[in-house]
Amino acid sequence: MRFKQKIVKLSLIDSNDDSFRITTQINSDHLMDSIDNIGVLNLPLLIEKKSGYKIVCGFRRIEACRRLGWTDVEARILDSDTKRLECVKYAIADNSLQRPLNLIEQSRSIDMLYGFFEGVNALGKLLSVMGLPENPSIIKKIKELCHLSGSVQSGILSNTISLAMALELGRLQLEAGECLAKLFQTLSIGLNKQREILSLVKEISLREDISILKVIENDNLQKILTNKNLDRNQKIRKIRIYLKQRRFPVITAAEKEFERNVKKLKLGSGTKLIPPDNFEGTTYTLKLFFKNLIELKNRKASVDALIKNPSLNKILDRRS
Repeated sequence: MRFKQKIVKLSLIDSNDDSFRITTQINSDHLMDSIDNIGVLNLPLLIEKKSGYKIVCGFRRIEACRRLGWTDVEARILDSDTKRLECVKYAIADNSLQRPLNLIEQSRSIDMLYGFFEGVNALGKLLSVMGLPENPSIIKKIKELCHLSGSVQSGILSNTISLAMALELGRLQLEAGECLAKLFQTLSIGLNKQREILSLVKEISLREDISILKVIENDNLQKILTNKNLDRNQKIRKIRIYLKQRRFPVITAAEKEFERNVKKLKLGSGTKLIPPDNFEGTTYTLKLFFKNLIELKNRKASVDALIKNPSLNKILDRRS
């Protein structure tokens, strides 16, 4: 690395040029305290441009100095003819050697390097040296993350949205992906329920021939989300029920009819009637729970009464 060390006016440093920004960290309060008391130990790395300087490493350090009211800062200045690839390597190394990079930072790093290599395998060799994933399949997946919407990236950083889910949301229309990402993050929905909700929303969209965004923005769903009387778990449960009812109206109607008739049977805690899966068959299951012969005899009496109950006939006479 060829550079010169000198004092630079902060007004000449362009902090809006994110060409080499790797970090997703924004808060510089802790860094301000350190710099104010000790100074800048690891000098920022800059490169000259037509007017002023571009930051290669040290975005947060520069911001902390600005907030402290400094007018200038000591920095390392790369030769103006330094290749962009070298600058990218310096930026990645400056971050990755200090701490493990999160998924978005890894994505930014891979995306910056991608165009300099003809194949993913060659890129993988460099990434492995820098402590980044080298598997070609993983590289391609992670690369896409930094191009996803802000809400999806925010969900990844908060560990609310997984890599696999982020990529699925990225395939949707931008606004739809944003809305679902906000929903998952706001309610801290687990991965399995995220998959269920996404699947239901996509199926409703196809079934009703409307956009995914319209499914999400439906008034009934939005009322659940904005209901201040419901806690997080209650909202998740009601959203899932609403989507299932909308996706499977026939099954939902059959379930409600079944539940109404089961209540009329008055089975008690020791007997359970189970309908066929999704009410697609005609075979029912009757479960009896007992600890001794006396309880078994009681269950037998319950079964005899059950057979005579007209509500059972209504259940069994259902036509699928």
